[in-house]
Amino acid sequence: MSNRAESVLVGLIGEGVMPSLTPPMHEREADVQGLRLLYRPIDLLELALPATAVGNLLTAARQMGFNGLNITHPCKQLVLEHLDEISDDARRLGAVNTVLIQDGRFIGHNTDFSGFGSALADGLPEAKLDRVVQLGAGGAGSAVAYALLKAGAKQLDLVDMDPHRAAERAAELGELFPAATITPRSIAELGQIMPLADGLVHCTPIGMAAHPGLPLDIELLESRHWVADIVYRPIETQLVREARAKGCEVLDGGRMAVGQAADAFKIFTGQDADRDRMREHFLELIASEEQAPALAKAAH
Repeated sequence: MSNRAESVLVGLIGEGVMPSLTPPMHEREADVQGLRLLYRPIDLLELALPATAVGNLLTAARQMGFNGLNITHPCKQLVLEHLDEISDDARRLGAVNTVLIQDGRFIGHNTDFSGFGSALADGLPEAKLDRVVQLGAGGAGSAVAYALLKAGAKQLDLVDMDPHRAAERAAELGELFPAATITPRSIAELGQIMPLADGLVHCTPIGMAAHPGLPLDIELLESRHWVADIVYRPIETQLVREARAKGCEVLDGGRMAVGQAADAFKIFTGQDADRDRMREHFLELIASEEQAPALAKAAH
């Protein structure tokens, strides 16, 4: 952005987005850089709107002078038909999570995959990628798998509770990355494939505050494995904690959350975000969230 005094207005469209940490991350980074940025959550549940309203919301945002929008569940595919231009990676993924509004046009990007890619490069720079096991082949899993293959993964074992989804995703990715070997797997096969793997990436809801627990038998992890989780509430999932205790190099889910936000910030403002500073702020936000229930309990 050539004029640093210009204000930037962005938003986040999706269901249940009011507690999102993306708005405060963007606003704090902009403040430090001397930019005037306001980031508003646009919650479909609060507005009692269906996901199919995303096109109307884009049009309204353009009319109201928004510079861009982040798009999250359940609109990342639905938004595609309303865009004037889509980046190559977003088109290949079939999902958009960032829309730049420029000269009246909607330009779609995907910073989920690039966010994980930068997280992997920053947090696990020495990670061996000859063979990787990924748990979960849903929406977030698609972006992560794409990022792993772009980063050079030679073999990717896609494990999902739904064998049809794993097979479908493996076939799609196989067409995009013909030099790699992408194989759909079942949970029952983990005992056979983990001894052959360099690392593990976890992309299911298990480990979230509402879904505590482990996504696999921890005995399958060896100290030589690296382990990446994309769950960040809590930041220290049981998987991250127990993998670290076994001597594994670990990547917490906050890295991807910060990575996608930093990439979107660049798209919206034209300015590079300081990723280390943004991560520090993110960890502050998570810590204050985790302390809130304890403080509330102490007050009673």
